[in-house]
Amino acid sequence: MVAHATATDAVGRASKLVWPQRPRAWSAGRAQRRAVVAYVVALLIWQLGSTSPRWLGYPLPWISHVPTPGSVAVAWARLVSDPGYWRSWGASFVRVLVGFSAAVVTGVPLGLLMALSRPVRAVVFPVFELLRPIPPLAWVPAAIIFWPTQELSIDFVIFIGAFYTMVLNALGGADGIDPRLIQVARSMGASRWNIFHRLVLRAVVPSILVGMEVGIGITWEVVVAAEMISGGGSGTSTASGGGLGFFIWNSYVGGSYPQIVVGMASIGIAGFLSSAALRLAAARFTRWTAAR
Repeated sequence: MVAHATATDAVGRASKLVWPQRPRAWSAGRAQRRAVVAYVVALLIWQLGSTSPRWLGYPLPWISHVPTPGSVAVAWARLVSDPGYWRSWGASFVRVLVGFSAAVVTGVPLGLLMALSRPVRAVVFPVFELLRPIPPLAWVPAAIIFWPTQELSIDFVIFIGAFYTMVLNALGGADGIDPRLIQVARSMGASRWNIFHRLVLRAVVPSILVGMEVGIGITWEVVVAAEMISGGGSGTSTASGGGLGFFIWNSYVGGSYPQIVVGMASIGIAGFLSSAALRLAAARFTRWTAAR
């Protein structure tokens, strides 16, 4: 047994010498190079597909009707100097921030409350499960009717989009705690507040952050559709910035198809930046999960 263990250790050390561990900086650089290659390939496919009637002789399905990357770039360069475009960015960002923050502030406590209290869970969870399958966009007509302004209606629909995700992640994270840990803490005289603050809350934080990352993506999907349906809010126009969703719809009505792609790309960038910010926050506030 000792000889076998020694031989295994020797093989492991030798493999590290032959195949040394790659530094994180090198791995990150390789990932960035792969991302650049992926973007270049996607742009090439886009260019070939949108120009297929010229070089292939017949249009490819669907993609041949998409504006070329060059026309989109020209439209985007023109919009960069348009204040209304940036006001649309700001309007959508504020709506996402308001609705998402409300979902976090209400959804996380509700999920923890259902996890820690069986009576509350028995009463609330059936109603929650009944409402959860309803798509957020199905709430748009009701929100427009019951809320006094279209702005509040949009915020409410965004809130619905992230609320269920936050509740489920908080509930699932709390349910995943080993009950023996709580029993040990109680046997050592820990109060309920200490158990919640030092054990439950810290164990649930990773699940909450994952729910936030998923929820922020849903909010950007919902805000665009809500702005399209409601007209971008009360008293808005293209010049004043009615949100990116309203910008896309207005571009479609005006027949400016490159601007539609610009709006879609803008939403993708906004969602990517929001998710990246949350991932950075998750890496900072859950450093213990990365320890090996």
